[in-house]
Amino acid sequence: MDTGLLVLRLVAGLLIAGHGVQKVSFRLGGDGLAGGTEEFRHDGFRGGRLTALAAGGSQVGAGLFLAAGLLTPAAAMAAMGVMTVASTVKWHNGLWVQNDGYEYPLVLVAVSAVLALTGPGRLSADHVLGLAPWPLWVSVAAIAIGPTGGLLTRVFLRRPPVPAGGSRM
Repeated sequence: MDTGLLVLRLVAGLLIAGHGVQKVSFRLGGDGLAGGTEEFRHDGFRGGRLTALAAGGSQVGAGLFLAAGLLTPAAAMAAMGVMTVASTVKWHNGLWVQNDGYEYPLVLVAVSAVLALTGPGRLSADHVLGLAPWPLWVSVAAIAIGPTGGLLTRVFLRRPPVPAGGSRM
């Protein structure tokens, strides 16, 4: 079981971190910070550069902490938050990823929730530091707060729609 949790943490965590790297750099096929900023603007977010930096930094941090199994409930909470935001961006495309849907972010939210509930396993920084197992209430709180925080982020950072024939200033 510990080896399975390690593989799950490494794959999900490094994918989440890589996604964040793409938002803020030219590495891993990213379009740099300017590209990440434009992506957020295109997706209807205000804040531009700061939003791209916050999202990219959250993804990198959450992903690396998940991969390491370090502060697992907090890492899972952050990962669920940023991937919930990604789901809201893709929601209008439907579920399936071949239509640019929210399937992939939803899977990462679910994997993060599972890791919060199961814990990172013995092959983790949490175990080495004596932090695991985490109390159930911590995991449940992380699962509630992560997606809720993502939804609130989407609400607060959403740009108002441009009126027909108008321009955004």
